[in-house]
Amino acid sequence: MLTLDTIKQSAYSLGLIPVIRIEDAAQARPLAQALIDGGLPAAEVTFRTAAAPKAIAAMREAFPDMLICAGTVLTPQQADDAVRNGASFVVSPGLNPEVVTHCLEHDIPIIPGCATPSDIERAISLGLDTVKFFPAEANGGIAAVKAIAAPYGQISFMPTGGINAGNLSSYLSFKKILCCGGSFMVPDAALAAGDFTLITALTRQAVQAVHQLKLISLPLDSDEDQLSVMLGMTGRLPVYTTASLSRLKGYFALTGIEYTDAEDAITVSAGGQTILIRQADN
Repeated sequence: MLTLDTIKQSAYSLGLIPVIRIEDAAQARPLAQALIDGGLPAAEVTFRTAAAPKAIAAMREAFPDMLICAGTVLTPQQADDAVRNGASFVVSPGLNPEVVTHCLEHDIPIIPGCATPSDIERAISLGLDTVKFFPAEANGGIAAVKAIAAPYGQISFMPTGGINAGNLSSYLSFKKILCCGGSFMVPDAALAAGDFTLITALTRQAVQAVHQLKLISLPLDSDEDQLSVMLGMTGRLPVYTTASLSRLKGYFALTGIEYTDAEDAITVSAGGQTILIRQADN
């Protein structure tokens, strides 16, 4: 069983955990492969269907290093079933003291849902420092998260509910957001049709929405641009910015992409060339 600190570091590095509602456990392995191919080796398999335990087990057997959790955990029995089948932690839509206490007593990492200050204070009293803000958009979105987070400096949040590629970056830009949960990269119709190619493509778009990589400077060609020679600017690396350099470093480490630290930036090989990536101005 992974520790909560290890789970939190992986979740922070990914920035986004796909929330999965799966009806047929036979789809679990190809779905997990599609998510991994798209750059998100993680899944929250919700206990909204009877297939959830077998789906978790299939993903864990096929991909031992994948970050897999169980969502919509409502009872101690479901928490036990989730862990027995390979979930590294559990997530609940609300804060049920019975479920949280059971998990803590059995060393099962749990992130319960909270939507009010009272919820958060109960979580703190139980010894927790990470909660799920749910349903995020219905409860006021990132503005509500910032407002509710203000008195609770020790708490980090995993907003879920209504998160999409358009609003994801606004959540992740807030320093108290650990990561977000979202299902937009796994549309119900695509999963029902077994269109894993589409799911991989949408997952890649989701990864870009997390990291916001943007090209800001191309290398200069000394043979065509004499001014660049005069200014000593030849041979410059292509330069990209990212929304969070620390998150990107964690993501590269988690997914096995090698990089080299430079001053306030990193260099990485991509497409047969070396590029420089630095923190975007906020």
